[in-house]
Amino acid sequence: MKRASVVIRAKDEAASIGRTLGLLADQDVGDALEMIVVDSGSSDATVKIARDAQARVVEMTAHEFTFGRALNRGCEAATGDIVIALSAHAFPPDPAWVRRMIEAFEDERVACACGYDTDPNGLTLSERRVQDADDLERHPMWGYTNASGAFRLDLWRERPFREDMPGTEDKEWAAYWVNRGRLTIVDPALSVDHTHHHDGPVLTYQRSRREWEGFAMYLDLPPYGLRQLMPDWWNVEAGARRLGWRRAVTLGGEWSGRRRGRRRRR
Repeated sequence: MKRASVVIRAKDEAASIGRTLGLLADQDVGDALEMIVVDSGSSDATVKIARDAQARVVEMTAHEFTFGRALNRGCEAATGDIVIALSAHAFPPDPAWVRRMIEAFEDERVACACGYDTDPNGLTLSERRVQDADDLERHPMWGYTNASGAFRLDLWRERPFREDMPGTEDKEWAAYWVNRGRLTIVDPALSVDHTHHHDGPVLTYQRSRREWEGFAMYLDLPPYGLRQLMPDWWNVEAGARRLGWRRAVTLGGEWSGRRRGRRRRR
């Protein structure tokens, strides 16, 4: 079996990280797994909890943090063939989860794999989907995620994650490799218990803005002004969601993020 390194990016995650590390310690792969926590300036007990759980801790300041830079720091410390990126509040569902993740790389063409249960159209994804370059061209904003995903360390060494992006560094990295003949796997069997539904309006807006700013930094997105935003808001398929704050702040984040990202595009 290939050896895997789990890299967890964390800041002030004392409420969750102990559970996450405990679930990882219970995985059925034994010594084939190492745990690395990249802490970006926690003021709570996150670092102590991680060390007590026998995780290796890599520390960086909050000022240095970007999602890509934190993951790159973790990868520098990793020794596994496969790196599993996991949010500190993402909980593996059973002791075989890491094994399933590693097995996704039996095909040497696979660059990365992740788990969630919606397809590019937002419908339920009930089986593994393999994304190649043609599928990526049709659905450039769907695919790999570092919230609960894995990738080959040798490919990361060849091409690390971009550190200048506020978000979406995962999809940009995957697109780079898929466009060079590699594959991405999205499989509901690799899903974890991870949600942002508890986030309030400010965090929801910030997350949407980060993601869309990142997309606009590497994808050739068309302008997105009020003429485009309003039809999206009034889309009849949205139904009652037009009246909810979540849709409003998500679209507002997209509008702001796309404008910011186009200015930063290189």
